[in-house]
Amino acid sequence: MNTYKYRAIAQDGSKVNGVIEAYDEFEAVNEIRKSYEVVEDIKPVRKERRFNIDLNEPLWVSNKTLALTANQFCIMLKAGLSMTRTIEIVAEQCEDKLMRRILKATAKDVEAGYSLAGSLEKNGKKVPVVFIETVRAGEESGTLEQAFQSLETYFTRAHKSNKKVKSAMTYPIMVLIIAVIVIGIVMVVLVPRMTESLRSMGSDLPLITKILIAISDFFAKWWYLVLGVIAALVLALFLYGRTEKGKMLYSKIRIKLPVLGKITKFNAAAQTANTLATLLAAGIPVTKALDIVSRVVDCRCVGKELNEAIVKLESGMSLGEALKTSQYLPPMLIEMITVGETSGMLEETLRTIGLFYTDEAASASDRALSLLEPTITIILGVVVGFIVIAIYVPIFTMSAGQGGL
Repeated sequence: MNTYKYRAIAQDGSKVNGVIEAYDEFEAVNEIRKSYEVVEDIKPVRKERRFNIDLNEPLWVSNKTLALTANQFCIMLKAGLSMTRTIEIVAEQCEDKLMRRILKATAKDVEAGYSLAGSLEKNGKKVPVVFIETVRAGEESGTLEQAFQSLETYFTRAHKSNKKVKSAMTYPIMVLIIAVIVIGIVMVVLVPRMTESLRSMGSDLPLITKILIAISDFFAKWWYLVLGVIAALVLALFLYGRTEKGKMLYSKIRIKLPVLGKITKFNAAAQTANTLATLLAAGIPVTKALDIVSRVVDCRCVGKELNEAIVKLESGMSLGEALKTSQYLPPMLIEMITVGETSGMLEETLRTIGLFYTDEAASASDRALSLLEPTITIILGVVVGFIVIAIYVPIFTMSAGQGGL
C-alpha cells in the first residue's frame, strides 16, 4: 500500500488536508471522493530514506528460500486456505527477513483485493521475475497450485547446483588467499632481513638474488600503492561490469575461455531449458516466456540472442528455427527443442535436456577444479622455490668459496 497526502473541498466549502493509504493514486482519489466532493491536490508521501542497514537481512532472496516458500504456498492452497491467510502463515514461518517483509506487505495488498502476482511485483523488487510471472500465469489460468509446485522444483534444482559449485570452490579459493598472504609477509618482512645479511657479506650477489631483493624492496616501499592500484582496478572492473556493455563483454569473454567457457555455455543452456520449461508449464506463451528467460539468464550474450529470437518467433518461425543461428547455445539444445516442438512435447523435452546440461555443467566444473588445484600448487611451488633458491644460492656459493680456501 502507498500513502498519499491530499487537499480536498468539503460540502461547506472549507478546505481539508489529510493522508490516505491506497494501492495507487486512482484508488486514493475514489476513496477521498466518498467523503469530499472535490479533490484539489494529491501527492504520494515519500518514505524516509533509511541509511541504517540491517546486516541480518540478506541482499536478495535466495533460491533455497524461494523453493521453500513455493512449497509452503502449494501445501496450504491445496488445504483450502484463503490466499490472504496463506500469505500470512508463510510470512510467519519464513526465516528469511527479506522474504518475510515482502510477504507481509504482499498480504496487505492481497487483502485489499489485488492479485498475488501484482502485489509481489510491487513489493518484491528482489524476487526473480520467473517467480512473479509464473505466479501470474497460474492465477490467470486457475492453476496456481501447479505453478507453485513447478517453482519449487525449479528453485530447488537451482539451489543444489549453486551449493555444489560454492562448496567446490571454497577450498582452492582459501588456499590461494592464504598463500598470497603468506608470500606477501615473506616478501615484505622476512626477505628484507635475509637480504641485509647477504649484503653484509660483501661479495657480488647472483642475478636471481638481485631480482628477489629488487622485488622485495619495491613491495616493502610501495606496498600501499600496489594495494591501492589493485583495489582501484578491481573497483573499475566491477563498475564496468555493472554496465550493459560491460556485462555483454564479460559474458563473451567467459564463454570463449578454454576451460571455463564450456562451463559457462552448459550453465546457460541448463538455465535456458529449465526456466523455459517452468514458464511454459505455467501456461505462459512462448514469446513472453522467451522474453523472461532472456532477462534472467546469467550469460548476457545468450540473453541477447534469446531476445533477438522473439522477433523471429513473431514472424512465424518455430522456436528451434529462431535459435538455429545462435553462436553461444549448444547445437544439441537447439536440436532437442526442434524435436520437442515437432513431437508436441516441448516442456518434457526441455526438462530432460535441462537436467542433462545441469549434470554436464557440474561434471565440467569438477574437471576444471581437479585441474585448478594442482595448477595452484605448481604456481606456489615455483614462487616459493624462487625465493628459497634466491636466498640460499649466495650462501652456498660463499660457503663453497670459503671451503676452497
